[in-house]
Amino acid sequence: MPTIVIADDDKNLRSMLKQIFEVENYTVLEADNGEKAIEYVNKNHVDLVITDLIMPKKEGIETINELNHKYPSLPVFAMSGACMTDSKIYLEIAKKLGVVKTFLKPFDINEMLDSVKSVIYSA
Repeated sequence: MPTIVIADDDKNLRSMLKQIFEVENYTVLEADNGEKAIEYVNKNHVDLVITDLIMPKKEGIETINELNHKYPSLPVFAMSGACMTDSKIYLEIAKKLGVVKTFLKPFDINEMLDSVKSVIYSA
């Protein structure tokens, strides 16, 4: 089964995404910050990382940068909350750093599922 790391400090969102992806036969590793996400990637075969941009300890942009340097072929999606004024700016920065797809919260889960399938099964 393909493995996805979901990095977000919102436990409810992580849990919801985990349930949805597990129904679709993905293994999901939950991280509440970028440090934990990178730790999972270092220790496991991971097919995709989905990261929030604003998190404690290691935020998303820093996480994306580190993943790009260590694992340049690992696809990364970025997401950020619509309630934050700067979310669109952060998502634009993430795009410039090479993330495959960005999502403004709240996002369409079917769009995310389609994007995940497209990235994971296109190889």
